[in-house]
Order: sequence, then C-alpha cells, then structure tokens
Amino acid sequence: MLETPSSRAAVPSEAARDRWRSRFLLVIADPDPNVADELASELARHHVDVEVCIGAADALVAAGTMRPDAVLVAAEPGDLTGAEMVQVLAKRTTIPVLVGIGDGQGDQAEAALSSGATACIARPYRLNELIPIMESIRPDRIGLLEPPIDCGGLRLDPATLEVSLHGRSIRLPMREYELLRFLMVHADRVLTSDQIYSTLWGQRGGHRSNTLAVHIRRLRARLGDNQEHPRIIQTVRGVGYRLIPPSRAIRPTS
Repeated sequence: MLETPSSRAAVPSEAARDRWRSRFLLVIADPDPNVADELASELARHHVDVEVCIGAADALVAAGTMRPDAVLVAAEPGDLTGAEMVQVLAKRTTIPVLVGIGDGQGDQAEAALSSGATACIARPYRLNELIPIMESIRPDRIGLLEPPIDCGGLRLDPATLEVSLHGRSIRLPMREYELLRFLMVHADRVLTSDQIYSTLWGQRGGHRSNTLAVHIRRLRARLGDNQEHPRIIQTVRGVGYRLIPPSRAIRPTS
C-alpha cells in the first residue's frame, strides 16, 4: 500500500549523518593494479573507502580533490618515487602518507621517512599491519567492531558485508548494500529522496533522475519484494521510501 505525502519524514540527526560520512577514505597509488585492487577489496570489508590510482600523478590529483584520510603509495609508484610524493603532499596538505616498501628497498624507506612519511609498511600489504596504522590516524573511522543490523527477518553484517533474509543469503552490489543499510538504520521512518541522494551520492536534487528508483527496484527484486505492492521497501508517494522490517511484512517467496 502506498503512503501519502502527509506521512512523517525522518530527519536524520547530525550524529546519524556523521555516521554515514565517517568512513575512512584511503587513496592508493600502486603500479600493480592487481595488488591495489586486492587490497581495496579486503579494506572494503572493514568499511574503508578506497580510490585506486595507477600512478603517483593521479594519486596527487585524487588527494587534492577528495581530501582522503591517508594516502598509501608504493616506494616506486611509477612517475615519482614514494619519497618525492611525500614531499609534494607535505608541501600542499597535511594528509598522512604511508609508503609501501618491498624487499631490497630499505634505502627508499629511509628517504620516505626523512621526507615526512607517517609510516613505512611491507609490500605486499598485510591488513594486520596496515589497519592499526589507519586506526591511529583516525580511530573514529575504522568500523571493525560495528555490530550486525537486524530488522525483523532481515540481517546485515557490516563486518562481513553479508545480507540475509529469513536466513537466506542475498548477494548485493555495493551501492545496493549501502542503500539497504541506510534504510535499515532508519527502519520504519520515511527517508526523502534528497536525504538518500545526499547521503549515498553526495548530491541533492538527484530525484530528478531515475537512478534511485532503479536501485530501489533492483533491491526489491533481490529481496523478493512485490514491485507493484511492496511490503518491505515502501514508496511514500512524492516523498521517498520507508523500510518495514520483514517480520511484519509478508515473507517473500523463494
């Protein structure tokens, strides 16, 4: 059943907004895309957003525009050395720089630290070495201990990025995962399209496109929700959307 525009829209608190803007952002500059992509995938499980750059020059641009919490650069990222990149960033920003050091690159580690690098870590990278350093930089932005979110028969585990409905595992692309997570945090409350766009896409007025509607349709399909008469993710006509915990909705057919 569709709701009317008179339904009460939720206004997330400042703390709630901060929660959705508090993920650690790391820029990685590495000449080996396989190394960078594998690390990015592992960090995603710890709620770290990653921007992968193949060369140092691209990473410098990303650092200037995205203002990440830290930059991780290989000792030899390609177009600059790690030490040179540390020097450039130190002149322009206060962003901490971590330098990945491989076998036989001890001299480059010394040069990077002398240039002002926050730390040097072994490359290939290991999470048990990298994450404590990131925690020391921004202890409020690493979500290692965030508990699972339960909404009736719907469960989302931020530590593993796993979603299940009535015990059935559901695989979600990252954007749909983030959308579902946002709806679950504010379950039973109406979220306006602007609130959702602002939180997940960083822009307002996005409701003029159909991007959100497409993601909602896909998410409903994965949950087995009825597209014409949804019982889990309801449309509030002219306002936005509201998630109803599935224990109070009809169980979707398998």
